[in-house]
Amino acid sequence: MIRRVSSSSSSSTTSVHVTALDGLVNVNSLFTIAVFVGLSLTTPGQRSLESRSACDAGTDMAKKLLVFEVVSFSFFLWSSLVAQGLKLALNLLNSKDTDEAFRAHINLKALRLGMLGSAIGSVMGCLFLVLSMVNVIQIRLGVLSCGSKAAVHAVTAMVVLVSSALVLYISTAIYAFTH
Repeated sequence: MIRRVSSSSSSSTTSVHVTALDGLVNVNSLFTIAVFVGLSLTTPGQRSLESRSACDAGTDMAKKLLVFEVVSFSFFLWSSLVAQGLKLALNLLNSKDTDEAFRAHINLKALRLGMLGSAIGSVMGCLFLVLSMVNVIQIRLGVLSCGSKAAVHAVTAMVVLVSSALVLYISTAIYAFTH
């Protein structure tokens, strides 16, 4: 339902939502690039940089990498399309107004649900991207089970940094939705 409301807070709220959606789409684009970089760095039968052949990853790891990359890409694409759809709806609803003082009424529950869904899609994309990057690291530096120090350090650093960033992102999103 669209109804006209005369409120400057409505236009600033809409602007904040569009800006947040823009940021989400931009971040998803960067992560999508990372997905394709991960795919391009790995070829079947590739030897690791470890000197022991026991540290080389098998074809099953390359298959898992491909699956994780595709799932990650799918979540990022889904999240970006939802965000773009919300932006389109916000802009089209507000473009019907000829007077800048009037804005279209936006169903905030639907908007919040769409933004939450888009954020969840980004988080899931990040989780699958981390899983795929663990496989890239194992293919390039040696499997974790063989004790490759470089692989263990790289995976540990990535998991600690990404998981802490995701906790911060999720906490901030929850705070924003509850206040």
